Amino acid sequence: MPNPTKSRLRRARRTRAKIAELKMVRLSVHRSNCHIYAQLIDGSGGKVLTSASTLEPELRKELPNGGTVDAAAAVGKRVAEKARGLGIETVSFDRSGFKYHGRVKALAEAAREHGLKF
Repeated sequence: MPNPTKSRLRRARRTRAKIAELKMVRLSVHRSNCHIYAQLIDGSGGKVLTSASTLEPELRKELPNGGTVDAAAAVGKRVAEKARGLGIETVSFDRSGFKYHGRVKALAEAAREHGLKF
């Protein structure tokens, strides 16, 4: 029986390999039970341009719990605003092997609503 974490990481590696060929800025998402994190990573894959998470003091004040769909939407909005501040409009979405539903989907849709294209 396969280990779920190994399967997720295998899916993540496959996605990242395809995104690396494109040489685009990557919006990488990671979720844990308590928090969600998003990073914009440059096309060469070596430098984090900006990030947002439910651990940021501004978001912690307004969110009672970092592990909800509403918290993920707030992180998506925040990372999109930071990206626009850097002049980034188009990114590749890297869900890190997580299923595209729930919190990952909420983050992606919020980022799209606030100006990111992917």
